[in-house]
Amino acid sequence: MTKKRLVWLVCLVALFILSACGAKSKEDVAKDLSQKAEEMKGYKATAEMTLQTGEEKQAYQVEVWNKENNFYRVALSTAKQDQSQMILKNSSGVYVLTPSLNKSFKFQSDWPKNSSQAYLFESLVKDIQSDQEASFKETDKHYVFETKTRYPNSHMLPLQEITFNKRDLAPVSVKVMDPDRKPVLTVKFTKVNFKASFEKSSFDVKKNMTGAQLEMPVVAQEQEKEFTVFYPEENILGSQLLDENEMLTEAGKRVVLTYGGDKTFTIIQEKSKVLPAASMETASMSGDMADLGFAFGEVTDQSLSWSYKGVDYMIASKDLSEAEMIEVARSMQAEMEK
Repeated sequence: MTKKRLVWLVCLVALFILSACGAKSKEDVAKDLSQKAEEMKGYKATAEMTLQTGEEKQAYQVEVWNKENNFYRVALSTAKQDQSQMILKNSSGVYVLTPSLNKSFKFQSDWPKNSSQAYLFESLVKDIQSDQEASFKETDKHYVFETKTRYPNSHMLPLQEITFNKRDLAPVSVKVMDPDRKPVLTVKFTKVNFKASFEKSSFDVKKNMTGAQLEMPVVAQEQEKEFTVFYPEENILGSQLLDENEMLTEAGKRVVLTYGGDKTFTIIQEKSKVLPAASMETASMSGDMADLGFAFGEVTDQSLSWSYKGVDYMIASKDLSEAEMIEVARSMQAEMEK
């Protein structure tokens, strides 16, 4: 065999091997993602999250820390840093921190395993594993899956498109869509570090509260005397405003909105109480943690409560489901950002 022919055969074999290995199946990529999620020691990620409510878009910054899929720190803030909250999961439980109020709330929760989480890599991988009918395509640089979601209100947000970087399998973007395939929640990852390291105190409640308070701009710490009353979108869920009642409390005014119609519910709004810096307290919550997209709150069978920009909100109803209460809250939030 001549040298020229030998070189030709080697090149032909190499080309055959490369072509055979070049295209991966959906199952191959899903397996690679699962293996990466199981074996990784931790990661840090930053992302830009956009919530589309009606005609309005709201943008938020998200910072994620994950250590061995057991310890979590998820910080959510507005672009102006005038509203921030944080979820911490450590060996003691799951906490929601609101630095501007110097308050923390403890939940007995299996978060983040109980639902889809668009900003957590391992949760996206689980969504892919859970949907045997997930679609898959490969581009020059990306792997793209379309899967069902695992949200409590999955009938309202049933689908999501998840894009991963082919080079290191890092998440690139997530689009959570309504039944008409319109994006409602979009997450664009700006940085993902799969080799992140953490200190022992990285997931400590007090340290994170203090650190977040030091980073707050002065304007976020100032408490206005009055607040603007916000309303959900008109005729939401077939309901109409029947009564608006304002009363005075020690903290200032409290406004109660009563809605009737196909679904009855009440909305209460009042100024949040800010605790002194030296007396941070952690309240144990009986309900479940609620991820509203723009804030973290508490949900029970008949109520949803949250704090946003120095105001406490609560929706109470015997008629609304958890998904419907979240829908009302998000429609109010769209008004807040106008």
